[in-house]
Amino acid sequence: MLTFLSQHGGEIVVCLVLLLIVAAIILRMVKDRRSGKGGCSCGGGCGGCPNAGACHPKTHEK
Repeated sequence: MLTFLSQHGGEIVVCLVLLLIVAAIILRMVKDRRSGKGGCSCGGGCGGCPNAGACHPKTHEK
C-alpha cells in the first residue's frame, strides 16, 4: 500500500485538486441557481429575448 502511494502520490494529489475544482464549480452553480442568478441558460440579459417570459415569467409580465 505504501509503495502504491509513493509511486502515485502526484497523480492522487492532481486528481484531488481537480475534484475540488469541479465540486466548487458545481456548488457555485447551485448557489447561483438558488439565488435566482442562474435562471436563463443564455447567461445574458433578457432585453430583446423572445423567450424572456419562459425564463422569468414573474418579472416579465405585461
